[in-house]
Amino acid sequence: MRRLWLLLLFLAWLDAAPTKLPQLSGAEQAARIQGDLAAVRVYREGLRSVVTFAASRPDLFPGGKLEKARVLRQGEKEAVRAAWKSFLDYLLALDAVSAYHRDFYRLRGEGKEKSFLAGYAAFLAKYRCALEFIERAENDPGMDTLLNEPGPETGLSAGMYARLKFRFLNVGRATAFAAYEVSYKIIGGSQAAETRKGIEEDRKRIWEAGKGRGEILTARNALRIVERSSFTAFFPVQAGVSEWMGDTKVWRRQRSLISAEQIGQLAKRLEPGDILLERREWYLSNIGLPGFWPHTALFLGTPGERRQFFADEETKAWVRLQGEVSGDLEGLLRSRHPRAYAHSVEAQEHGHLPRVLEAMSEGVSFTTLEHSADADSLAAVRPRLSKVEKAAALLRAFQYAGRPYDFNFDFLTDAAIVCSELIYKAYEPAPGLRGLRFPLVEMLGRQVTPPNEMVRQFDAQFGAGEQQTDLVIFLDGHERKKAAIEAPVGVFRQSWKRPKWHIFVAE
Repeated sequence: MRRLWLLLLFLAWLDAAPTKLPQLSGAEQAARIQGDLAAVRVYREGLRSVVTFAASRPDLFPGGKLEKARVLRQGEKEAVRAAWKSFLDYLLALDAVSAYHRDFYRLRGEGKEKSFLAGYAAFLAKYRCALEFIERAENDPGMDTLLNEPGPETGLSAGMYARLKFRFLNVGRATAFAAYEVSYKIIGGSQAAETRKGIEEDRKRIWEAGKGRGEILTARNALRIVERSSFTAFFPVQAGVSEWMGDTKVWRRQRSLISAEQIGQLAKRLEPGDILLERREWYLSNIGLPGFWPHTALFLGTPGERRQFFADEETKAWVRLQGEVSGDLEGLLRSRHPRAYAHSVEAQEHGHLPRVLEAMSEGVSFTTLEHSADADSLAAVRPRLSKVEKAAALLRAFQYAGRPYDFNFDFLTDAAIVCSELIYKAYEPAPGLRGLRFPLVEMLGRQVTPPNEMVRQFDAQFGAGEQQTDLVIFLDGHERKKAAIEAPVGVFRQSWKRPKWHIFVAE
């Protein structure tokens, strides 16, 4: 038992510099660990959703062993690739958590127990889901070829599926699992009940999967893959997640490529109803959504800016038709959504007023432009719609304020909202309103509009009669230059083609 405990400590030290977790103050450490415990639960559910999807689609992932490879249609291939990309996304996020908590043994008391649980839960979720995904994929002899293809839009090289098998179907992974098992019993405790529930489910499933043919699979795959390639880290990122679902910077802390001066100038160029597209290079944000652009938000402006913008008679007449006799949009927003409106006019950090509504991990929230635009790349597009249509979009958007973030990315329900869903539903066409039409793509069996698809659509429609928006500004982040540089529309049009983990392959 002591040998296994020492082995776990050795694995924690292997090829890893100490993390900053032990250096945090008591309050910071507690907040970080609590955030990571919550994040692991979300990322675990994300991985489980991919495995569940695979099991629900035997037409894509056969339930039994096939004698020969199938020829999938293009649409079927895309569905498989979409599931694979989501799987890798969640795996990367869990990698980040487990790597950050490798120094749990440096902590004391409750913090040590919870930090261990965060790392152990992340390890188990990856191990269990990888075994289940591989077991399903191995039923089709042709799946290796499809999943090992390079993905330009992800920035991942060829052979990723082979690397996944090498990583999880080997004696080293089983040894680490055994070491974790003993350590789990040694540490004991009763903290983090929800996390422990997931741990118990995953460890039971791993023990079941390890019986019988597991050792044969391990040896066969390890030998075959080692003959072909050599491997280092599975992903280029090995750092921590500090806050709930994607609000965590893992590099270049406290500094974005877009400067405060640029944000100040940006405010002068935006109008209520503009759509913001944002990217933070070193955030693990919107895990599970594909593409370079992971986030979108709606620019509202301040009450004063809205009054000035919507001062035209046409909009005032429309407001009166909605029941606000003054014709003042502010009065309509206040009467229809009093609680949301109260939040929308509360000063936030440094006395700034909210100007943006966006769906984040905390839920659909009013934020300042200074906060929302604190990013590494940002674009603003302006709908080619009347002010009446934009007023209607803002009125719709206010009704979603306060709703939780939709980690399931389900556009069919309004109970929870994802970032692009807020834009989609705010500008959805309706009787008397032309609105905006965004493309829906299938992701794990659900119809969604990822922010990257909005930019892809912009590119496809540009210069044509069906173009729905115009570019206001594109601040393109350059890591080597440590700055964001305003770029022309041609560069913006191509940005959707960039890999998701752009920073690792660009420049």
